[in-house]
Amino acid sequence: MAGRRCPPSALLLLLPLLAAALAGAQPGGLYSPGDALVLLQVDTLERRVLNSSSAWLVEFYASWCGHCVHFAPTWRALAADIQEWSPAVNLGVVNCADIANQKACKKFGITGFPTLKFFKAFSKSPEDGTKIFHPGDSIQKLRQSIITNLEMHKETWPPACPPLEPASVEEIRGFFQTNNVMYLALIFEANDSFVGREVTLDMLQYENVAVRRVLSSEEELMKKYGVTAFPSGFLLINNGTFSRIPVKMEARSFYTYFLRRLPGVTRGPYAPTSAPDTPIKSTLTPRRPADRSKVYMADLESALHYALRVEVARFSVLTGERVRALKDFVAVLAKYFPGRPFVQNFLRSVDRWLRNMRVSRIPYSALERVLTNRKEGQAPEVLSNNMTWVGCQGSKPHFRGYPCSLWTLFHLLTVQATRYRRLGTGPLEVLGAMRGYVWSFFGCRECAQHFEGMAAESMDKVRSVDKAVLWLWSRHNRVNARLAGTETEDPEFPKLQWPPPDLCPLCHGVVNRRHVWDEAAVLRFLKAHFSPANIILDYTEPEMVLVVRHSREAKEGAGERAMGEEEDEGEERRPGEPEAAGVGMEVGGSERRGSSGPRKPSIVRMNPKTQELEEDIVDLDNFSELHYKSKALKAAAVAANKQWRLSKRDTIPLLLADDSHQDFDYAAAWERLRRRGRGSKQLIRALEEDEGDALTRNHWFRMLGVGFSRLDLSLCIVLYFLSSMCLLGMYTFFRMRTRLRKGRPGFPTA
Repeated sequence: MAGRRCPPSALLLLLPLLAAALAGAQPGGLYSPGDALVLLQVDTLERRVLNSSSAWLVEFYASWCGHCVHFAPTWRALAADIQEWSPAVNLGVVNCADIANQKACKKFGITGFPTLKFFKAFSKSPEDGTKIFHPGDSIQKLRQSIITNLEMHKETWPPACPPLEPASVEEIRGFFQTNNVMYLALIFEANDSFVGREVTLDMLQYENVAVRRVLSSEEELMKKYGVTAFPSGFLLINNGTFSRIPVKMEARSFYTYFLRRLPGVTRGPYAPTSAPDTPIKSTLTPRRPADRSKVYMADLESALHYALRVEVARFSVLTGERVRALKDFVAVLAKYFPGRPFVQNFLRSVDRWLRNMRVSRIPYSALERVLTNRKEGQAPEVLSNNMTWVGCQGSKPHFRGYPCSLWTLFHLLTVQATRYRRLGTGPLEVLGAMRGYVWSFFGCRECAQHFEGMAAESMDKVRSVDKAVLWLWSRHNRVNARLAGTETEDPEFPKLQWPPPDLCPLCHGVVNRRHVWDEAAVLRFLKAHFSPANIILDYTEPEMVLVVRHSREAKEGAGERAMGEEEDEGEERRPGEPEAAGVGMEVGGSERRGSSGPRKPSIVRMNPKTQELEEDIVDLDNFSELHYKSKALKAAAVAANKQWRLSKRDTIPLLLADDSHQDFDYAAAWERLRRRGRGSKQLIRALEEDEGDALTRNHWFRMLGVGFSRLDLSLCIVLYFLSSMCLLGMYTFFRMRTRLRKGRPGFPTA
C-alpha cells in the first residue's frame, strides 16, 4: 500500500480542494480572496463601484442565508467564467450579515438575500443600481443578463468594453483601414443568440484580434462567405484572405480557444480582477461549549436584536402589511417572551409605542429611536446589541446562527402560549405572527417563500395551542429533511429529525418496522425543553453592564445632537418638514431638556386607554445604579490610594468591573416596594428622595471615609453610641433627682 502512487485523475480532483484550503475563507463570509471576484466592504463599496469606468455586478448576501450558501458555488463559477471580461465589467460581493456592512447594505436598498445589482459605468449613487433576478442557478442565463445590461449603456459606454452591436456591411468592408489589427473574427448568428457577444468579451484582454457578430439578416455577407448554418465563424486576415474557423463544435469555448492561439495574438495590459485594497482581518470566534439539552438566553436575545434592529432596519419606511406584521410580532414577544426583567420591560415599551401608532406608515428612523433608546430622559437600553451564539453556534461563521436562533425563539413562544392560555387570542396567534414576520422581513427570500408555502398548505387547520406547538415542530423537521446533505448543512451539526432518541427516547416508536413519532410524548418533551426553567443565562451580558453602556451612549448621543443643533442654528425649516421629534410617541417619560443632573426615575408613558390594564413600570436602572455607586466609589478609593476624589466618568470602568451586582433581583426589589401599599407617584417621590440622600452620602463618604478601615468606622460608631447612652443616663439621673427634691413636703415655721 505504501508504494502505490496516486493516479493523476485523483490529483486533478484534489487540486481545487487544496487551492480552496490554501486560500482560506473570508471570516464570516462565503467567498475567499482566491476567488475571481472583488470582496467589497463598507470602506471600499462606494469607492470602487460608484463613478467607476467599469460596469459592476455586485451580489449582496448574508452568510447565514441558506439560499446564499446554495447560490455561492454558482456565483463563484460565474466569476471564474467571465474573469476575462474585466475591466468592462467586474463582479463583487458584500456580506450584509457583517455588522460593519449593514448600514452600507441599507443605503444600497437591500431588503432580501441574495440580491444582485448591476451598476452601469459612471453610476453616481446607490439608487442607480438595477436588480437582476437570477433565474435559478444557470451560469449561462446570468452571463446573458450581464450582456443585456451592458447593452443598456446609451449615453456613456464603458471605455474598455468593445462594441457589442451587430456589424454592418460597410463596417466590415473598411475594417482593416480603420483598425490596426491582424485578425477579424466574424460570428454569424441569429438575432437572439449570445455566442458572438460572449466571444467578443472573452477576447477583450487580447491584442491584434477583433471579434464582431453578424446577424443572419445580412444576406450580402452571408452570400459572400457562404454561410449556411448558425452559428458559424469566419476568420478574416488583414492581407485580404479569409477562412472558416476550424472547430469541432460551433460554440463559445471552441471559438475562444482557437482565437487565443493565433500567431501574433497576445494578452494586453489589462490586469485581472484584484483583491480589495483593505486587507480582511481574520478574527475567529472561539467555540463556546454548549449543552444541547438546554436553551440559551444568549441565543434568544441575539435573535431579538437581529430581528428588530437589523432585519427590520433594511426598510427605511414600513407600510401596510409590514406595519401589521411588526405589530403582531412585537405583541407576541411582549406577551410571551420569558426574558430577563429589563428585556421584558424593553419589549413592552416597544409594544406600547407600536400600539399607540395609529398610522399605516412608520419611518424606521422613528422606530430606531425606540429600539436603541439613546435619548436622555428615557429608560436605558435593555436589550444587548451583541450577537452571541452558544447553542446555535456553527462550526463556521456562515453555519446556523440567526436562522437557528429564530427557530428556537418561535418554538419557545408556541410553548409559552400553552402556559398562558387565558392571555391568548387563538391557536394561530404565535404562528400567525411568525408567518407575517418571515414573509415581511426575513432576509433569505427563498426561505421565506418555502415557509409561506407550508403555512398556506395547512396552518389554518390548527385548532389548539398544543396543535400549534406540534405543527411548528413537524414543519421544522420537514425543512431539516429537505436541506440535509446540501451546502447549507453544518457537517458538525447535521440536520437530523428532532428530537433525537438520546434526548427523548419515548418520542420514537416502531410500527410494522417503520419509525413513528409518539406525538403525545413529543408534546411533553417540547413543553419541558422550551420551558423557562430550561433556559440558562450563560454568556449573556450582565444587566448592570447594559445600564452603564446605555448611560455612556446617551451622553454621546446628547453631545452629537447638541453639535447638530449648533450647526443647524439659523437655518429655516423646509415647508412641510416634521418636527425633530418625528413621531411624537416617546417610550420613556417627559424629556427634561437642559438638565445636567442625574435623571430621575420615571414612569413609562402609557396609552391612557390602556393605562388601567397595564402595571406601572418604573425605571429600575437608575435605582440599581444608585444602589451600587457608593460601593464602586469606595473600591476605587482603596485601589488608588492617592486619589482623593473620583469623577462620575471615572466610575464607569469600576461599575463594569464590579460583579457583585449581578445577583440583584430587580423584580423582587420592585415587588417589595409595591407591597408597602403606596401609589406609584409616592414610590417615585420616595425614590427621588433616596436618590438625593444617596448622592449626599456618597459625597461625604468620599471626603470623610478615605483613610479609615471598616474596623475604625465600626469602633467610632460603637463609642459614639456608648457615649450617647452615658450622657442620656446622666441626664435622666439628675432630672429625676431634681424632681424628687422639689416634691418633698416642707416643715411648718413658727
